Amino acid sequence: MVEFQRLGHQVRLLPTQGANTAGSIAAKAVMDGSTLIVAAGGDGTINEVVGGLAHSHVPLGILPAGTANVLASEARIHKDLAQAARQLCEAKACRIALGQVSRGDSPARYFLMMAGAGLDAAIIQNLDLNLKNRLGKLAYWHGGIRFIRSNPVHFQVDVNGSRYEASFVLTTRVRNYGGDFEIAKRVRLTDNDFEVIVFQNRTGWGYIRLFADIVRNRLYHARQVSIHRAQSVEFSLQSGAPVYIQTDGEAIGAIPCRIDIVPDALTLLLPEAYAGR
Repeated sequence: MVEFQRLGHQVRLLPTQGANTAGSIAAKAVMDGSTLIVAAGGDGTINEVVGGLAHSHVPLGILPAGTANVLASEARIHKDLAQAARQLCEAKACRIALGQVSRGDSPARYFLMMAGAGLDAAIIQNLDLNLKNRLGKLAYWHGGIRFIRSNPVHFQVDVNGSRYEASFVLTTRVRNYGGDFEIAKRVRLTDNDFEVIVFQNRTGWGYIRLFADIVRNRLYHARQVSIHRAQSVEFSLQSGAPVYIQTDGEAIGAIPCRIDIVPDALTLLLPEAYAGR
């Protein structure tokens, strides 16, 4: 805030009041005449703000904080808040698409970066929040090891007219995953579609081999993995066991559901080095 003021901008600080409040705060700020919204937080906070700004033409800027910030890693936004603020003042306003999750009668949920169904969403759904507060991202690894020891639940995914049996599907608009790895390789936030990665592993231990393929940059050649470009994806249950879904690292419920691209939905400030590629 001090850095923006030093650069000559009028700033109003609007703290969140807990989970699921950032979106309504951002929407009200737009109604009150704000010409720029800056979200300071992790991926979950940014996800909430995006929901409040969807279809508005007021730009969104990011100051990275929180347990992880995939957007900052993806777009090379500086982790130092003062330097990130200076980047925002020189950033390019890009009109981009959003992802949208539709689940029966539930309100549609927007996301900026990714939606995961199956394994990663189950880890997030069952995450020990006290452990997360103590260990940060290590808590996700702890949860992942626990799930790998059991066989994952399978479900069906329809993409581009074909049906697959899967245990994990990543529908993503960014290459970065979790701030540490690249899973998708050919997608960018400025694209108007998703990269959809379908993991068909039948055993949890098989994910150890797939993790090695990710580290060695060999996922595109891995067995039991198929990769697609699509504008919509549909998930349905194969058994009675619940299959969870997450958006931008936040658990939002369970399938069945449909994911669609929504073009021209958000104005996002991006560093020129990323926006101009």
